[in-house]
Amino acid sequence: MSLEAVARGAGVGIGTLYRHFPTREALIEAVYRAELADVSSSAAQLLSEHPPADALRRWMDRYAEFVAAKRGMAESLRAIFESGAVERNETRARIVAAVDSLLTAGAADGSLRGDVPADDVVTSLLGISLASGSREQSKRMLDLLLDGLVATR
Repeated sequence: MSLEAVARGAGVGIGTLYRHFPTREALIEAVYRAELADVSSSAAQLLSEHPPADALRRWMDRYAEFVAAKRGMAESLRAIFESGAVERNETRARIVAAVDSLLTAGAADGSLRGDVPADDVVTSLLGISLASGSREQSKRMLDLLLDGLVATR
């Protein structure tokens, strides 16, 4: 999509868009940061509305959508990471913190295991998101992951 099309879609002129985002990479960086903040903060919102295990499963779906949306932007995201504008460690830390909050809440109420590091869950989520062949397969694999995280009594 061209920057002109983005400007039209946003209802602004191309000059306004270029003043805020002089390059395509600057625009992609801004969108990536906003979406990362949204997916990270959605864990707290989900916890306020659902029991921890359900909140975690819903968050997994949200994260899978986030990763899937980024597949088509791989080259542009690679350039952003290589430039240092966004650090991979920053991204991972925010995602790990979101998962940790969900796991901690679940361990506290006894619904989720307390012995699984959030980083292991994030690695599993990323693997599922990148390796699954369809949305249906991804959902089945996320269900399997959650089953492994549920506390046995």
